[in-house]
Amino acid sequence: MYNLLKGKRGIIFGALDSKSIAWKVAERAHEEGATFVLTNAPVAMRLGTISELAEKTGSQVIPADATSMMDLEVLVDKAMEILGGKIDFVLHSIGMSVNVRRGNHYTNQDYNFTKTGFDVSALSFHRVMSMLYKKDAMNEWGSIVALSYMAAQRVFPDYNDMADNKAYLESIARSFGYFYGRDKKVRVNTISQSPTPTTAGSGVKGFDGFIAYAEEMSPLGNATALECADYTISLFSDLTKKVTLQNLFHDGGFSNMGVSNAIMENFMNTFNHETDNVEELEK
Repeated sequence: MYNLLKGKRGIIFGALDSKSIAWKVAERAHEEGATFVLTNAPVAMRLGTISELAEKTGSQVIPADATSMMDLEVLVDKAMEILGGKIDFVLHSIGMSVNVRRGNHYTNQDYNFTKTGFDVSALSFHRVMSMLYKKDAMNEWGSIVALSYMAAQRVFPDYNDMADNKAYLESIARSFGYFYGRDKKVRVNTISQSPTPTTAGSGVKGFDGFIAYAEEMSPLGNATALECADYTISLFSDLTKKVTLQNLFHDGGFSNMGVSNAIMENFMNTFNHETDNVEELEK
């Protein structure tokens, strides 16, 4: 380890269980010398095992609904009290689509569900930064990171309204990040991560296919949750003090690919097999 975060204090949202990227970030931040509080919505805390992570990293857990300004105010105040000062880094790792959970097709959404998913997955990021900004809770050259996905730029049909949420999340990072950088010297970025087999991701229809396809498409293969944690740590550190307003692709090169040899070979093999079957039937 490199002590990249020695003496730094933070808040980590969204560590559900050991599969989650936020969990890995917390472990790596602890290894790099940081102290932090963990937070998640009360319902998520009941479903997950965050208390195990807290014990492992010597952290305290503060329940907070990220869609509630009242909860966020309590969270920020308690975090600074527990940690003994202003915050140096924040991870927003929150996302949820009720439409996906209920199996509603993108063209036939329940818009009340859409609003809920938008509030949890994207608007919560604005709420978090707004509370931190108003309370002047971040140290200069602090770093705020949110996790995104390539569906914000390209069509992944079964990713549903989560794609819209991620697109808005990235826009918030740029817009709020301008004011946070100008006024407080705080960095705001998003990481567009490879499809990762987390508990949340597994709820998306065909997600195994996303993972397999990206693995074949990417020249370096998919980035793991642990590798994403390493990248996040670098953005929390002083080594990236002038990186802000960016959506940073951490996907093994997937985002710049049109097609790979492996994908084309698989396609042609399937195409030739189907063509041979048609010709056989015509005989």
